[in-house]
Amino acid sequence: PRSAFHPETTVCSVYTQRGFTQDGHSKCDNKSRPLSCGSPFFLFQQVWQIPENGLTLSLTEPVVILEGHSKRVGIVAWHPTARNVLLSAGCDNAIIIWNVGTGEALINLDDMHSDMIYNVSWNRNGSLICTASKDKKVRVIDPRKQEIVAEKEKAHEGARPMRAIFLADGNVFTTGFSRMSERQLALWNPGDSSIRYFEITDESPYVHYLNTFSSKEPQRGMGYMPKRGLDVNKCEIARFFKLHERKCEPIIMTVPRKSDLFQDDLYPDTAGPEAALEAEEWFEGKNADPLLISLKHGYIPGKNRDLKVVKKNILDSKPTANKKCDLISIPKKTADAASGQNEAKLDEILKEIKSIKDTICNQDERISKLEQQMAKIAA
Repeated sequence: PRSAFHPETTVCSVYTQRGFTQDGHSKCDNKSRPLSCGSPFFLFQQVWQIPENGLTLSLTEPVVILEGHSKRVGIVAWHPTARNVLLSAGCDNAIIIWNVGTGEALINLDDMHSDMIYNVSWNRNGSLICTASKDKKVRVIDPRKQEIVAEKEKAHEGARPMRAIFLADGNVFTTGFSRMSERQLALWNPGDSSIRYFEITDESPYVHYLNTFSSKEPQRGMGYMPKRGLDVNKCEIARFFKLHERKCEPIIMTVPRKSDLFQDDLYPDTAGPEAALEAEEWFEGKNADPLLISLKHGYIPGKNRDLKVVKKNILDSKPTANKKCDLISIPKKTADAASGQNEAKLDEILKEIKSIKDTICNQDERISKLEQQMAKIAA
């Protein structure tokens, strides 16, 4: 499993028959505890709302349920700047982009990958995605135009899995193996127990090895805290949440500095929690860079904005003649279904309460009669 942090207060998950989670990606501020996951027995994705002050009771009903993939989902990734836009990729070699606010799948990229998708990464403003797949190709895709913008064959010669991510400057950074299975830069796989970190610069050799964190337990999954969740007073530069079989271990990395002053070189302005676009604006073709905030005085969370799911009336939608893919046939369970389940449970609870009251009344009558009989006997 893998996980990652993103700036809002919703949780996306994938429900499974056996409860075993395999992939995660979340959208939250530093007051939330998010998770999303996949399984070989994938049924559907769920989005959960985490209360501002955390959970006091276990959540039992998701805000919205997303269905669309025919096989398990291994990857989920929230859009970096648009509110409630979620990407998912599955073992059906398809990428679906959802408007979580309406519970709809609006983009389906099901014909661009002939083999398993290893990972998907948004660029800085969310206008493009890059993917690495089992066919050894790295693709840069414009999801709204549904076309491949650039493609690199055999980015790494080796047969073992590779990864590709967008950097802030628009370049694509990849990791993988040579034909002789030599590790190229870094390996990120479930059996590794080390975390290697590098600095990427504009000067040759561009990628500079910094250090390695080692532990006895292999990585089963890893969540990454956004910069605004770090302790700037302790010069904390990274915080991971490492998933073990039965626990989640926080791993903190700091830079030793004697000065108590704010370290500008360690903390440039970073992405804040507010979305730069609404989902509808992004699907209409607009782009926007993340809204940046300064960490000089520490991060002060603002008021959370709850996710409200409003399902559109299908009868209000006009058919589009040239639409590349028709997703109306995809079954969806939304908040309406959850609301109906809540009402049914409430009715059941009210019936149980009425039954308990009737039982108490009967017991009172019996006790009263027994007391009268005892009084007669005593007399």
